Amino acid sequence: MTNQERAEKAYELKASGQCNCAQAVLKVFEDKLSVDSEALMSLASGFAAGMGCMESTCGALVGAVMAGGQMLQGKGCAAVARKMLAEFKTKCGATICKDLKGVETGKVLCECPGCVKNAVLILCENVEII
Repeated sequence: MTNQERAEKAYELKASGQCNCAQAVLKVFEDKLSVDSEALMSLASGFAAGMGCMESTCGALVGAVMAGGQMLQGKGCAAVARKMLAEFKTKCGATICKDLKGVETGKVLCECPGCVKNAVLILCENVEII
């Protein structure tokens, strides 16, 4: 599967309501992770509406960092996560769920499926997907 195909599939999983943002990102990398599909879905289930019910980091970004950490086997993950965070903020406009959704401002910066797609592409740009 190409990086773009992974991003489109994640977009569809989120847009259709089959997965939350973190789950959609992890699901499209399950062929590259040493965790089964059921475990991935459980691990990411608490990140619906971002971490802390919109109060903190977007679930799509959390899912991308989790997948990256697994693929990198923890080596250099903090530096990659920092870079991914900056790129996500540039592409999506924020990293906090409620800011992305415009809860306080009324201005949506990036809809959830778009955040998911961007998170997948950012992960693919920063971690070699073999």
